[in-house]
This record gives sequence, C-alpha cells and structure tokens, in this order.
Amino acid sequence: MTHSIDWTPVTRADVEFAVGEFDRLGADEFYATSGYRPTTTYDLHLEGRLYPPKAILGVAYEHATGTALRPADFEGGRDGAVKVLTDLGLDVRSRE
Repeated sequence: MTHSIDWTPVTRADVEFAVGEFDRLGADEFYATSGYRPTTTYDLHLEGRLYPPKAILGVAYEHATGTALRPADFEGGRDGAVKVLTDLGLDVRSRE
C-alpha cells in the first residue's frame, strides 16, 4: 500500500548519486540490490542515457534520508516518481 512520502529531502544530487549507482552496478545488480524492477512506462533521460524513474527515485530517497523505501511504498507514474523527478528539473518521458 502506498502512503504519502515527504520528497523534500531529495535533491538532484541524490538522484545523480542513484544514477551513478545504476551505472556502477549495471541494471541487473542495481535491481537485485535495490528491490526495484525495470521501468515499463516512463524513462528518466539523463546525459544521453535512460534510467528507471521509480527505482532511481527510491535509491535517491534512501541516499537523502537513510530510510529505504519498498517499491510498494510509492507510485512510479505521472503523479508519483515522474512528478517528483520533473519537479527537480529532470527529463522524464513516456515510452509511448
């Protein structure tokens, strides 16, 4: 069940940290260690590469707060992770 998350501690630097972890670990290990799954609807576009918005935001939140979120704790779509990331000035696009 999802609940309201205070995203204000998460900065663009936290997102960039999560992206760095994705790049360092590779997709398979990133998903295995974070508990998230590959994206199906949206992609975070950053420096010519594509990333899973919900997974990146979840890892960024843990980096910012020290508290891990499970995938079921928050939404990944337009009103969830996509909104938080776009509010930080990041480019998230639908796969459609």
